[in-house]
Amino acid sequence: MLPGSIQISGETLSGAEIRDICESLRENSVRLLSLRGCQLSERDFGHVCRGVAESRSLAQLNLNLGIVSNINRVKQLAEALKTNRSVQSLFLHGSPLTDAGLALLNPALSIHPSLVALDLGDCMLGDEGINLICGLLPPDGAKSGLKELTLSANPGITSKGWGRLAIAVAHSSQLRVLNLDYNPLGDQVAGMLAVAVASSRTLEVLDLEGTGLTNQSAQTLLDMVENYPTALRTLILAENNISPELQQQISDLLSEGEEEEETEAHEVTAREKNPWICQNIGLVNASVPSPHELEYIQSLWNTYNLHGIQTPPGVTFMLNSVGLHRSGKGSLQGQCGCCKEWKQYL
Repeated sequence: MLPGSIQISGETLSGAEIRDICESLRENSVRLLSLRGCQLSERDFGHVCRGVAESRSLAQLNLNLGIVSNINRVKQLAEALKTNRSVQSLFLHGSPLTDAGLALLNPALSIHPSLVALDLGDCMLGDEGINLICGLLPPDGAKSGLKELTLSANPGITSKGWGRLAIAVAHSSQLRVLNLDYNPLGDQVAGMLAVAVASSRTLEVLDLEGTGLTNQSAQTLLDMVENYPTALRTLILAENNISPELQQQISDLLSEGEEEEETEAHEVTAREKNPWICQNIGLVNASVPSPHELEYIQSLWNTYNLHGIQTPPGVTFMLNSVGLHRSGKGSLQGQCGCCKEWKQYL
């Protein structure tokens, strides 16, 4: 049987319910466990953590809205994650974690082999917490790291902390989604983040909703998107003091980049499907192609959606992966679009 999900929100959990949850975890029949905003005793929380430690199927663990409510629970969760090898996404949004709690949890997060998404929004973090989080965003080639990071609503982090995070993002080889919404960032931090995005080769989504930005930040971000090739595809700027016109300009430029990527991906697929078409031409040697030869070439062009055929002499046929042309001596030659090496085909 394929692993399923257990999703309970805002309820007070009984001992029987906890036993059922733990049994499902031990039997590896749960892929998603969400206890968002639920009430459970200290003893029962310990049982759940032991179930998480034993589970080999659990991929997503949602303990949002105050489940991890004290240092003792942080310690129990950390022990569970040291043993667990399957959790890919951990959500602790709205937990009073603080920097001290994150310091206890961080060793388990750092060595976890599967963790790629972490939500620490509204966890009362400060600059010390940011320093620990930066360790989960290793530079290129160092080790695997987070692909998705949420740090929404942590007003205790200063511009110094955000600057440290910007440097880590710029050098991260994995991070694709960064949610910083509802933090008092301001234009100065936005400028740091613009530099980080311009340097990152992986960041695709950046959420800056409600972060105290103005048109000054938007102009910096517009210049970045307009003049520097980045992986960024979504930039959320709602609930800021930014003109709709600037927001639309940024959105349009990001959309253009996404369309160009789709076109390039389509061309790459076409090249992979039709490599070295010219090797199969097999034309006879002649100073000018015969009508039969031209008809054959034209049929190939039609078959593989080619274009650009011209009348001889000096015919040049262009394709993304292969170029064909009639040389002055009458032999047909083919050129690989990757290495640009010309080869002769008679």
